[in-house]
Amino acid sequence: MKLVTFTHNHETRVGAVVDGLVVDSKNNTKIPATLLEFLGAGARALEAMQQQIDNGNDRIALDQVKLHAPVPRPGKYLGISLNYADHIEETGRDKPEYPCFFTKQGTCVIGPGDAIHRPKVSDKLDYEGELAFVIGTRCRHVPVDKAHQVIAGFTIANDVSVRDWQFRSPTFTLGKSFDTHGPLGPWLVTSDEIGDPHNLNLKTWVDDELRQHANTGQMIFNCYEMIAYLSQAMTLEPGDVIATGTPAGVGVKMKPRGYLLPGQTARIEIEGIGTLINPVIEEPDDLS
Repeated sequence: MKLVTFTHNHETRVGAVVDGLVVDSKNNTKIPATLLEFLGAGARALEAMQQQIDNGNDRIALDQVKLHAPVPRPGKYLGISLNYADHIEETGRDKPEYPCFFTKQGTCVIGPGDAIHRPKVSDKLDYEGELAFVIGTRCRHVPVDKAHQVIAGFTIANDVSVRDWQFRSPTFTLGKSFDTHGPLGPWLVTSDEIGDPHNLNLKTWVDDELRQHANTGQMIFNCYEMIAYLSQAMTLEPGDVIATGTPAGVGVKMKPRGYLLPGQTARIEIEGIGTLINPVIEEPDDLS
């Protein structure tokens, strides 16, 4: 199931994408209005959405809706650094002994088609194509062999980074959290449709130039190990987003630097999920 958060006729709600159409939940009171509520409702919400899909009614063309990030404001958005060996090699850093996480603030999240802003304070704007997963069950102390049970589904993340601000602090938080620097989407693909999340091809383009090409099987710490590690420290909740790291090919390591420029487009494709596309513009003067 491909779950979406979308707006149609000025109303925002949850739906599903089937055969290029959005299955609308507007007239189904059993389906919660937000994806956070939907995930919190668990199997009941999924069953109601499946019934909505099966009835064959209430369809809207994709080009008639505005898609948002599947989880527009996650409670927690965590990213892992240095999780692909080829990326570690290009950075010249040591392989981490433990998973190393940073926080992206929820206000950075945008959806497919939304513009990434090159900030007024830096021109060192970089992309990072990543697989992300979304927690579906409130959990703590999850063993690795049961971690798959708490994942609601998978989406695509662009961990946009302002490199000079990123390295002002060992936590990376400011450089990872500028407004518009958390594109997610285009939808959340439920775990049953993905199968093995550790064998998915990932590609990132800037305009028509392929910058990153890897397979998620190359991750050092896999999705289940990340959950087991994080859940020793904190309660994970429905709607929490975890980005699983980026492979080699980031702009900061290109010669000359391959930073994102206004007028360019970042495009990330992950097998079994789809494509996340975002244009790049200068940060507008009026952000009200």
